[in-house]
Amino acid sequence: MVNEETSPRSPEARLGMEVEELWDIQEPQLTPTEKLNACFESIPVSEFPHASSSQVIEIRSDASLGEAVRLLSQHKILSAPVVNVDAPEDASWIDRYLGMVEFAGIVVWILHQSEKNGALDASYSFSSALEDSMGPAGVAAAAANWMSSPRYRSSQPGSPKTAGNFFELLTSSDFYKNTKVKDISGSFRWAPFLALQTSNSFLTMLLLLSKYRMKSVPVVDPGDQKIDNIITQSAVIHMLEECADLQWFKSLGSKKLCDLGLPLMSANQVIKGVGGLPVVSGENKPVANISIRDVQFLLIAPEIYKDYRSITAKNFVTSVKRYLEDNQKASPLVSGMITCRKEDTLKDAITKLDSKEIHRIYVVDEEGNLEGVITLRDIISRIVHEPHGYFGDFFDGVLPLPANSRV
Repeated sequence: MVNEETSPRSPEARLGMEVEELWDIQEPQLTPTEKLNACFESIPVSEFPHASSSQVIEIRSDASLGEAVRLLSQHKILSAPVVNVDAPEDASWIDRYLGMVEFAGIVVWILHQSEKNGALDASYSFSSALEDSMGPAGVAAAAANWMSSPRYRSSQPGSPKTAGNFFELLTSSDFYKNTKVKDISGSFRWAPFLALQTSNSFLTMLLLLSKYRMKSVPVVDPGDQKIDNIITQSAVIHMLEECADLQWFKSLGSKKLCDLGLPLMSANQVIKGVGGLPVVSGENKPVANISIRDVQFLLIAPEIYKDYRSITAKNFVTSVKRYLEDNQKASPLVSGMITCRKEDTLKDAITKLDSKEIHRIYVVDEEGNLEGVITLRDIISRIVHEPHGYFGDFFDGVLPLPANSRV
């Protein structure tokens, strides 16, 4: 066990020392990845440092969509579990939680419903545009494209090309204020509540965050049938940064990104189902980042689009920056645009990501031109791999997502 007199400086580093002890007793013929798999499989997720109380947030099923958006924004989180207020007191955790809800899911769902109910004019083509957008980050882009289209302008006689009244109308409507979170349960933008129990392994958690594309993993205490912790990609990256000087990480962290096959996605590939997009100049140089976190401004600050004759990515970045400055707030949108080179080490990339607490780093060449993007998910996928048949029937009983879902 770790000597208390030489105890490392943080809970994450102490966890890293536990991996170090396990690393030293692994069979020598195993590859480094196989060793790490074995180490992480031996550590239960209950040992992962607990998130702050402000991050372990539950949203009641009878909360309005507006209340849910305010909670997510207030606590600076991307998604939250929805607790079923109608469940009996002795309900199991499976029956206690309805699913997960996030900014982009609320935006897309309410626009689809307004199409059906006629609550907002001209939403049909906008919601159709969202269907073709590039994942959560495409919501803002789709809004921009639709509101500058001839069809939208013709449906809004006398309005500027992209007047801010579209989202102001949405967020001030009774439909938005009165719709409950439980009303969108089971819709195509609804993520099921997939949680680990405290006895599940660290390896299982890492695979869910990487290969299975979960944004965060709730950990449930089977004793009290409630959430005990929520583990995010950022928390895992912070743990790796805290372990950078330990032996088990040194050989991996010192490798160049290109030698690890990163970036996985180049700049000229069609990107779908992603959580963020770069904003580039005419010379293909990344100048800003728009992520799922920034979709919230469509709902919490719709007035920032006032008097814009066209909403471009530049308009979006500029207007949000001004809003944040006026309200003395900080956001990854403004401060979180970071880049690296393919020749940089994995440790360098992890240090940059951890320092900004963001989820992606853009890869540029010597002239600063965009070459690709590396996400936290990509990094985790280079540390562990899924053994054949590892999950077995783990996903049985989880509500399957419809084929067209991109949660």
